[in-house]
Amino acid sequence: MKLQTQRRKLRSEDLIAEFAQVTNWSSCCLRVFAWHPHTNKFAVALLDDSIRVYNANSNIVPSLKHRLQRNVATLAWKPLSASVLAVACQSCILIWTLDPTSLSTRPSSGCAQVLSHPGHTPVTSLAWAPSGGRLLSASPVDAAILVWDVSTETCVPLPWFRGGGVTNLLWSPDGSKVLATTPSAVFRVWEAQMWTCERWPTLSGRCQTGCWSPDGNRLLFTVLGEPLIYSLLFPERCGKGCVGGAKSATIVADLSETTVQTPDGEERAHSMVWDPSGERLAVLMKVRGLQDGKPVILLFRTRNSPVFELLLVSAGPGQLITFHPSFSKGALLSVCWSTGRIGHIPLPVLGQAQELPAGGVSSTHDLPLFTETCLTSAPWDSLPGPPPAQSHS
Repeated sequence: MKLQTQRRKLRSEDLIAEFAQVTNWSSCCLRVFAWHPHTNKFAVALLDDSIRVYNANSNIVPSLKHRLQRNVATLAWKPLSASVLAVACQSCILIWTLDPTSLSTRPSSGCAQVLSHPGHTPVTSLAWAPSGGRLLSASPVDAAILVWDVSTETCVPLPWFRGGGVTNLLWSPDGSKVLATTPSAVFRVWEAQMWTCERWPTLSGRCQTGCWSPDGNRLLFTVLGEPLIYSLLFPERCGKGCVGGAKSATIVADLSETTVQTPDGEERAHSMVWDPSGERLAVLMKVRGLQDGKPVILLFRTRNSPVFELLLVSAGPGQLITFHPSFSKGALLSVCWSTGRIGHIPLPVLGQAQELPAGGVSSTHDLPLFTETCLTSAPWDSLPGPPPAQSHS
């Protein structure tokens, strides 16, 4: 209760900045980036809280503005829909419905529904079910996750737990589970049928970031302040009302073993994304203690079968990262910088003929971003050390 009271005293802007996926939300001119799940279209939220929508098939760039659209924390396109965009704001959720055939560059605010619930502000995370049927929302000052019926503008809270709010939500690709992180040293995994959950307390801090494997059977996550990547396995479904999976986490990577050196500060993993093909993992590293330090992106090659492996490929600067959810020619990594520049880096399909050389570690400081011809470190396979989390139903 004391922790929750302290968080309520923080400004909404401070809470959003603390849990945002971009490394410097307060000053970055590009705060949020979101690919549409099925088309070559993306939305970006800017420092002035306007949102611009870019489409590869059109020169028209709609700009979305609304009087309640303040301190935008995240954007989420509705799956199986070409035109619905959910926006997490300081005091509410806005649901924009954009006509794909419209020639207007300034849609009316009447195109936006307003969803709000007492005590559920600021909203820092939104997550559509892969089927598009349900929208989840979370706030770091509200212990309840809300399940929204957007058509009726009503919500149902999931069973909540004392001791804190919820900072981030992430559906597994198969729609069976939801990762819910909190401001405290515990995170939960919900099963999405009966909405029961299992909790994993960590040893040293809150879960900073996480990502699901494309098949939904593996969850990678990091803990605030630690240079480690952990893995939880969910090899099979256990039926309704059961989350299943491993009872403890395994260390699969020690990022302090990488060749990216930051002598002026401590590196920590800020965000992490796994491409839909399961072949590449991108980790955005933030240097603690350096206000002007440039975050570093580490790109790994991954293999999930027959054993899980990570191979460091390259490194480069960036502020925000995400993979295109439906790129047909391998993977497309989008990188955003604080200046507002956005880069899209195509990464071809990896095959046996493109195996990376094994052996020693090569310095990545002078290599171009995402060069796949560099030497890599050996795969990290369950490094020694105690697991940070154990399941408690």
